Amino acid sequence: MKQIALDIGLATGPTLSRFFAGPNEAALKHLQLWAGNPTRSPVPTYLWGAGGSGKTHLLKAAREALREQGATVGWLDAGTHEPPEFNEAWAAVLLDEVHLYTAVQQHTAFNWFVNAQTHQRWVLAAGELPPADLRLREDLRTRLGWGHVFHLQVLSEPERRAVLRQEADARGVFLGDEVMDFMLTRFSRDLGSLMQLLDQLDGYALQTKRAITIPLIKSMLENE
Repeated sequence: MKQIALDIGLATGPTLSRFFAGPNEAALKHLQLWAGNPTRSPVPTYLWGAGGSGKTHLLKAAREALREQGATVGWLDAGTHEPPEFNEAWAAVLLDEVHLYTAVQQHTAFNWFVNAQTHQRWVLAAGELPPADLRLREDLRTRLGWGHVFHLQVLSEPERRAVLRQEADARGVFLGDEVMDFMLTRFSRDLGSLMQLLDQLDGYALQTKRAITIPLIKSMLENE
């Protein structure tokens, strides 16, 4: 059966409380403890794992947790082409997709990292490879690996089903088993994509005043 690859990102508003940990409970607890502690340790944290393992969700969730406390952060990912200078007002520096950084982004990341250490600010970074395998400038690569390092695992299919069910229940949406099967076989199994698909389906169902069924999904795709 042909899969439809959706080129879409994570649903908006990721939070630590909405992250389904599965085999990644140690990383989640680490971030929860850090985000909830006003006297935060400046020791950096690096998350690595395959696409869809939840790295970006956790970085955005940490950013949201700090924002709720009135704090600001520096954010850098592979799509940031003109990064700002380090700001001493930042509570933390978040570096996503480090395995894709250009020379300019690597320069910025290293500068932010050094300044964060100087000002006792936390660095949370993520990439698809362990620190030793990153093809980055050596001074940046070694810094990414000297603190806490967590290897994130992609959720199994039963775990992805549990996440879909949990998110649907939170929205007051019913997903039948046939709909779940259809979503998991016809679309990208990346958890972020599945969450965005659910978001789109919820909106389309409300717009058309219909329940989420396989015909509804097909109708939505035909009307895109």
